[in-house]
Formats: sequence, C-alpha cells, structure tokens
Amino acid sequence: MPSATLLGQALISGVLAGGMYGLLALGLSLSWGLLRLVNLSHFALAFLAAYLTYELGTTYHVAPWWAAMMVVPVMFLIGLAQHWLFDKFKVNELASLLITFSFAVILEVAIQLYWTADYRRFETHYSTMSIKVGAFYIPVLELVLCLVAGVLAWGTWLWLRKTYVGKALRAAAEDADIAAAYGVDHKKLAYLLSGMGAAYAAIAGTFIALIATLAPAQIWAWLGVVFAVVIIGRLGNPLGALLAGMLIGASESIAMAIFAPAWAPVVSFSVLIVILLWDPEWL
Repeated sequence: MPSATLLGQALISGVLAGGMYGLLALGLSLSWGLLRLVNLSHFALAFLAAYLTYELGTTYHVAPWWAAMMVVPVMFLIGLAQHWLFDKFKVNELASLLITFSFAVILEVAIQLYWTADYRRFETHYSTMSIKVGAFYIPVLELVLCLVAGVLAWGTWLWLRKTYVGKALRAAAEDADIAAAYGVDHKKLAYLLSGMGAAYAAIAGTFIALIATLAPAQIWAWLGVVFAVVIIGRLGNPLGALLAGMLIGASESIAMAIFAPAWAPVVSFSVLIVILLWDPEWL
C-alpha cells in the first residue's frame, strides 16, 4: 500500500489533471447538449491551437498569454465557419459525429504535414515551477489551468442560467419550435455557442502546449476519457463537466498510485458504466 504522502500527492496531481479534462470537455458538452452536435473535431482544434501557440512561442518568441489572445479569436471564427456548414447542410446529431471525425482526421494530417510527426515541446522557465505546501508539491501551470477552467465553467454556468441569451439557448435545446414562437432565434444563438466552443478548445490548446509534449497522433489520446467526462457531467452542464473531469482525474491518479499506470484508462469507463447502470436516464 502506498504511503499517505504518495496518495495525497497523487490526489492533488489527479485533480489538477482533471482540470484539463474538464476544460477540454467544456466546449464539447455545450455543443452536444445544447446544439445536438457531437463535435469530434473539438480535440483537433485544441491541438491546432496548441501547435499555433508552440509556433508563436518558439519561432516568434510570443509569450503564451499573448499567443492565446491571438489564437482564441481565430478559433472562434473557425467555430462559426464550422457551424455555417452544419446549418447549410442541415447536419443532424449522428451525421455531425461522422463529419467532425473527418474534420479531425484532416486537421491531424495538416498538422503533420506542417510540423511533421516529431515530438515537440514548448519549454518555458515556469513549466517546472511548483508551490510546496507541507509535504506536497503543486505545479504552477496546472494550478493556473484549474483556476482558468473553474472561472470559465462557473461563468458559463451563470451565463446559461441568469442571462436572456443563456435561457434562450436552453429553451431552444428543449424545444426549438416553441422557443421560436416566443421570439428566440436559435440559429443565431447556435453560431455564438459554436464559436464559444471552439474558443474554449483554443484555451485548452494553449495549456496543452505549455504542459504536454506535442505530437499529431495525440489528438486522439484524450478522446475516450473526455467523452466519459462529458457524459458523467451531463450534457450542456459546464460545472458538471469540470467536476466530472476532476473526479476522473483523481480516480485515475489514485488507481495508478495503488495499482499500476495501466489501470488508469479503465477508471473513467468504469465510473461511466456504474453511473449509467445506476441511472440509465443520466444524460
């Protein structure tokens, strides 16, 4: 059995890793829950943003926060363009899964053609910084990531429940025809939400560039676990996505500390299966 210190450090690391899961899940959860579009290209957009942040930082020496301010608006526009295609061709939920999977593959190939398949790392002087609290170490970048994810999740949750636009989006997701009868323009709101989802992917991508080693094939590395996070957190629920991400991250980390790293992928789907068996109407 691992020591209490090791388990405590594993728990801290897992919760912080779960912040990344939650941030990656945020845009996908909104798109799937409120627009009924399963956007698998969300992961590819995050990695495209990560590579753009890497390029700006290593080639042009742009600080990550300035890079994010440039990349996020670009991804917002890509999200708008993507939804224009969905709207023009009347893409439904199942078709969106297949089409965005194709988008993701195309983006993966494009990334590989430009940046090659070699592993790349954006080294910064604060990438190894950590805060010592008693016997535990808290990585600064991961802590900032969790704080950003928390602010975005909480802010989005409030926006969806306290503003007219947010309430209109939720109403349209429940019944678009009835919402339209009350003056809700679901099509315009859907563009806004699609742009936001892509922007959230860009924010996640900025942190991926700073924390992880980049390779085009890693687009698919978090696909399964983030899907589980979206479902466990309930579709269209920003706070649920973040809390589910932290739950999965902590569970994986504890499983790795007690058993072996090979057990980590089992955790997220085990939790998902238990929840769906307990409540088949969980979604």
